[in-house]
Amino acid sequence: MILITGHVILVPEHRERMIALGAEHSARSRGEAGCLAHNCHIDVESPDRLMFVEAWESVDAVRAHFALPAARAFVADMRALSPQPPAIRIYAADDITATLMG
Repeated sequence: MILITGHVILVPEHRERMIALGAEHSARSRGEAGCLAHNCHIDVESPDRLMFVEAWESVDAVRAHFALPAARAFVADMRALSPQPPAIRIYAADDITATLMG
């Protein structure tokens, strides 16, 4: 499984538009092949940070996602609206829930 975390800094004059773009992007992404989860959240400790948490079946699914024009446009829009570029981290992960929780 591939896990992705990311965030973008919200600014007051674009806050509502950025949140709407994030929600639209997450909803659209959940319909893509290989997407297990894709959600955006307001960081409760830093309310000017819009967080993204994603889970994908494979690296190939992530590559296909990033290649889509809509995904590229989303990143470009967020770059234009935020004072900082979006941050992203991509991880290869194994589900060890049963091992830890019994």
